[in-house]
Amino acid sequence: MSTGHLTIDLAALAHNWRSLNALTACDTAAVIKADAYGLGAGRVAKTLAKQGVRTFYIAMVEEAAAIREAIGDTAQIRVLSGHMRGDTDTIAALHLTPILNSVDQIQRHFEALPDAPFGLQLDTGMNRLGLEWDDWAAVAEAALRRKPVVVMSHLACADEPDHPMNPYQLDIFHQMTDGITTPRSLAATGGILLGPAYHFDECRAGIGLYGGHPFVDARPVVRLDLPVIQIRDLTAGEVVGYGNAWQADRPTRLATVAAGYADGLHRALARGLHLWHGHTPCPVVGRISMDAITVDVTDLPEDPASLAIICEDQPVDRLAQVAGTIGYEMLTSLGTRYSRRYAG
Repeated sequence: MSTGHLTIDLAALAHNWRSLNALTACDTAAVIKADAYGLGAGRVAKTLAKQGVRTFYIAMVEEAAAIREAIGDTAQIRVLSGHMRGDTDTIAALHLTPILNSVDQIQRHFEALPDAPFGLQLDTGMNRLGLEWDDWAAVAEAALRRKPVVVMSHLACADEPDHPMNPYQLDIFHQMTDGITTPRSLAATGGILLGPAYHFDECRAGIGLYGGHPFVDARPVVRLDLPVIQIRDLTAGEVVGYGNAWQADRPTRLATVAAGYADGLHRALARGLHLWHGHTPCPVVGRISMDAITVDVTDLPEDPASLAIICEDQPVDRLAQVAGTIGYEMLTSLGTRYSRRYAG
């Protein structure tokens, strides 16, 4: 096989949801936007539905069809981008629940689908999506009379437990919503870990489901193995890859593996990156190119058939640190050329 092989552990995914759910005394929804962070929304949704998840969050209506097909009509699919122009037919056909973010979206939804369910998002300081204070004050009474399924907001700094933005947003959310009878939701994965004060009536588990920070007790969900295409021997002084970016300072055995930046493995990873043979790290040398990565395997006792880039010794967040990014970006950047196997 000439493509990388992505193993997705659905049993670990289910365990992570159960673990996060156990931290709360409220409902725990699942965030499966961006094709379940790149891991396959249909398979992920079906696995979580078997665990009892009845509410799923996605980013846009275009993501909904595969999920609705996987889980049927028994669960609610909520759309975080709200009710955009052109979304009405899809919202109606797939029985979606838009999370309305503005006065314009509220008017659009009430006019086009007056009897359809909806939620509301408030801006508590992140300045990204949601109704600001004055708009909320103007529409709250009328909107709440139509019985939204949830009133929610989103924490900007929940992955930093001591950040002052967390209690600030919590206070604003209380000020904007205390006294309403609609279910409230503020916490995603990071907010769940901040404790019960942030949980309200519903939490929205996201990155923690997929084994990412800040849920340090998560089980790894993803493993990525890259096949070796060719192995060659270099003498001291020979160079490797585009721009002669690396030069051997000793006789070197070099493996070329089938993956590159076309597969979401960014060029920024090259500096300091290792691939793994069992528990043995092997340094990447030269530049990462579109379809190939070169790895120094001189110190291995045998020639490898494949090397792992996401594994127990190098989970996705550690890989992201090498690239100067976050686990979310690494997962959602994984390309379509990998073969996939769902375990558990």
